[in-house]
This record gives sequence, C-alpha cells and structure tokens, in this order.
Amino acid sequence: MGTDKSRNGEIGVLVVDDSAVVRQVMHAVLSTDPNIRVSTAPDPLIAFAKIEKERPEVVITDLEMPRMDGLAFLRKIMAAERPLPVIVCSGLAEKGSERAMLALELGAIDVIAKPKLGVRDFLHESAVLLLDAVWAAANAKVRSRKTCSVTPVNSADVILPRLRDTKAHKKTDQIIAVGASTGGTEALEQFLFAMPLNCAGIVIVQHMPEMFTHAFAKRLNRVCSIEVKEASNGDSVVPGQALIAPGNKHLVVRRSGVDYIVEVQEGPLVSRHRPSVDVLFRSVARAAGRNAVGIILTGMGNDGAQGLLEMRETGAATIAQDEASCVVFGMPREAIAMGAATEVLPLNELAAAALRLCDSSLRPAIAQ
Repeated sequence: MGTDKSRNGEIGVLVVDDSAVVRQVMHAVLSTDPNIRVSTAPDPLIAFAKIEKERPEVVITDLEMPRMDGLAFLRKIMAAERPLPVIVCSGLAEKGSERAMLALELGAIDVIAKPKLGVRDFLHESAVLLLDAVWAAANAKVRSRKTCSVTPVNSADVILPRLRDTKAHKKTDQIIAVGASTGGTEALEQFLFAMPLNCAGIVIVQHMPEMFTHAFAKRLNRVCSIEVKEASNGDSVVPGQALIAPGNKHLVVRRSGVDYIVEVQEGPLVSRHRPSVDVLFRSVARAAGRNAVGIILTGMGNDGAQGLLEMRETGAATIAQDEASCVVFGMPREAIAMGAATEVLPLNELAAAALRLCDSSLRPAIAQ
C-alpha cells in the first residue's frame, strides 16, 4: 500500500544510480528540504539491502545500471506485498524515454529527467519539480503488481490575462480539456481508450518532462481508437484527436475564425509546473466557454483548480476525479474545495460523462 505522508511529515528517499555525480546532485537537492532523509546506492543489489534495512518511503532509480537492469529492479519492487513508490530518473534520449514509458506501465509513479552534471547546473526550477515529485510519490497509492499490465509559484496571469467578458461564444464545436499529474499516465490511458472516433477534440496537460511526452503520446496512439499526438504549434483541435502538451512548454487553446488551434509557448512555471493545467484551462475558458468540458485528474498540488473554476464560471461543464480512484487526491481535492467541479466521478465513469456532457448521442468505445 502507499504511504500517507503530509507535506509536514518526514520521508526517506533512496537514490539508486551508478553515477557518483548524479547521486551527489540528487542528494544535495533533496537535502535542501529538512523533512527529507536521503540515502544513496550505486546499484540495485545494494539498494535492496538498504530497502530492507531503512525502508524508505520513496525510491528514485536510473534505468541503466550494472548488476541489474533498472526495469528488472522496478519489477521486483512492484511485485512485493508492500511495494514502494518508485520515481524513474531517465535521460532525455528517445531510447531512454521509451524505457521510461515502459517503467510507468510496470508501476512507476512518475518519471523525471536526469539532472545536469554539477549542482550549480541543476536549475532552481528542476529542484522544485524534483521535490514536488518526491512528495507526490510519498503520498501516492501504490498497488502490488505481480505481473506487467498493458521555482516560484505564479498564476496563469503571466501567460494569459484572465477573461473578463463571459458572453456566449460563437463557436459551437465542443472541446474537452484534461489536466493530470502523478498517476495521470494510467488514468489518461483508460480515459482515452474509451473515446470513440467521433468524440470532441481533446487537449491535455500531463505533468511530464520534455521528450517523455512524445513517447507517451506515441504509446497512447498505439492503443487508442482516436489519434493521440504531442501538440505542435498551430495544430487544429479536431474531433477524434487528442493533443498532449509537450513537456516543458505551456499549451494554450485559441480561436482562429470558427476553429480552435493550439499554441505551444515558453514561459515561467505556473502553479509550480510547465506545462500548467491552469494555463490550459484558462485558455479553454476564453476560447470555448460553455462549449467545453474540463476534467481534472489525479495529481499532487493545486495546478488546475483555479483554471477549472474559471471554466465553470464561463459556463463549461467541469468534472473532478474522485478520491477513491486517484493515485494522489491533490489536484481534484483542491478543485472540489474551490467549487470548481460540477461533478465528482470515479475514473471509470469519466469518459462516459464527458461524452454525455458534449453530446448525449455519443457513447464510449468500450463500456467501462
């Protein structure tokens, strides 16, 4: 089972990497949080001994290591009766990102980019993201898997001014906007797998580093009926397609005549993230108003709560995933507390609800 740690509690983190420099960088960054105890290991065999002795709350592991492959290490952890939350630390190369996607399928909680060499080069933003990933993992619900199954906190104002005019939009096509973080890769797969080819266009922010979003979109495209792709600047939002925000870039939806298009933008972290769900949801509120459905999924923190509220204020239907089906009930909880969600539903009902709210004649591709 997963741990139940608050941000004020103390957690132990075990960093497993054959590079002494990477272990040093990770130790230095994690140690900036006084509530985190850091231990390191150069390979999985030594790591297992430390796990037995120290019982850390979170494991961060590389995938390319001596004596035991990182994926084999992950499988052993996830097959235990009490598996630990695992964060995969991977390089940005395409091979590394594909292996990271497999690690998520095997049960890893999150994936982060391998830090640059030298503590000085490990930027403040990267430290913020690493620390948030660790706390999210510590709060995650982790299921045993005996076998493999298929710096600053800114508001969205820094990217997009808040819409003041909430009059009805001329555009009538529906659009579905989804935001997710920790646990979202599995939730998004279940949600998109149920979408039929005539579903409304979908735009998604999943908190994930650059390069990994491309591999994630490719994997989803292979298993879903609809087309799934990493968004590119100027892409149209069309029925039967889902666009995923590129890692390390904000995704904004705008109207171009009677059509919706997306813009991929640089910018600071918003709600501690880039891409930010708040930025996406605000842009959808501006571009689509009542013709949109907003859905906030599992994840740590509050990114997306304010944006979902703005969507509701412009007449959009809004849904939050319920606590029981979340890996981390953070983002949905914040949205519910703000009154941003018109409905609170379990993961297996979200696709049907989104289709119902868009068009009652549509049904999920496969009953959940």
